[in-house]
Amino acid sequence: MSFNTNLIRNGNTVVITLDGELDASTASHFRKQVDVAAEGGVERLVLDMANLTYLSSAGLRGLVFARQKMDDGVSIILVQASDEVERTIRMVGFHHSVDFADQVPE
Repeated sequence: MSFNTNLIRNGNTVVITLDGELDASTASHFRKQVDVAAEGGVERLVLDMANLTYLSSAGLRGLVFARQKMDDGVSIILVQASDEVERTIRMVGFHHSVDFADQVPE
């Protein structure tokens, strides 16, 4: 399966839409998008996971990278994570570093 992202900056909010499988073969692409997102005055990083079909351990490391790359005051919001993806995130305790939402915040 392929993996695609789309990044939109709206003021101090950056939304990255994830589509496909975030795994060892695609994690570097995700990290590059996080690098772009971290440039300049971000207060909120929104990861739209509605079309994310799989999250591997390498994908989890990508989320940890995003948390580390963002300033301490930046909130990370995971939107429409599937039950399986959310369960994986909670299993490793990363849910303490992010917020979950049903829709992309305004």
